[in-house]
Amino acid sequence: MTEESRADRRSPVGEPVVRSDPAVTGDRAADAVGFDPNDPDSVAEAAETVARFAAGDVSDDDNVLMLRGAAACAALVRGVGSYKEAAERGGEGVSVAFIRKWARVHDLPQAVRRQVANGRIAPSAAKHVARLGGRDRYLLAWATIDGDLTVREVRAVASAVNDGADVAAAVRDAGVELGRLQLRLPADTYVELRRRASMETVDPGAIVADALDEYLGDDR
Repeated sequence: MTEESRADRRSPVGEPVVRSDPAVTGDRAADAVGFDPNDPDSVAEAAETVARFAAGDVSDDDNVLMLRGAAACAALVRGVGSYKEAAERGGEGVSVAFIRKWARVHDLPQAVRRQVANGRIAPSAAKHVARLGGRDRYLLAWATIDGDLTVREVRAVASAVNDGADVAAAVRDAGVELGRLQLRLPADTYVELRRRASMETVDPGAIVADALDEYLGDDR
């Protein structure tokens, strides 16, 4: 199954796949809360969670709880059938824009949400990554990490792309070259990579790219 198909949410919306993974959230994985849009009691819990989330009861730097709030927004929308009704169920202070914005964060591919949970992408930056679709989401997410982009820079890139700019150009304007990644290799591997690249008169990156293409195969 590809990353995109996993993002289609065939599993219960709000299921804490990322938040319940100890490899990502450590000891906090045991406290992960899921929401089922087909269960009225769970939908009611989601509405309460959204209300607290909108009221600012969750610290901006608590990535795990921010993802819980995003999951609650997504589950509430699907449970009641519309953004408008979800906002009404959330109560005073919960807007349609708020619900839509955070539900989109929950609908980001799992690979991106894992980086939000472990703190490498701020939830406030993830909101802007989620404004993009398809491959552009990945490109902006990885550029955010590799270029240590600020939330303001991520927002500017997302706005530029939505206005018709090419994502690579928009990211480059923010000072990040897409595809440029620093790797740490074992010494023997490093020596052999450099030796082969020299003998074949190619850049080491070309050999790495070919090897990765073969390794990833049909999983992409």
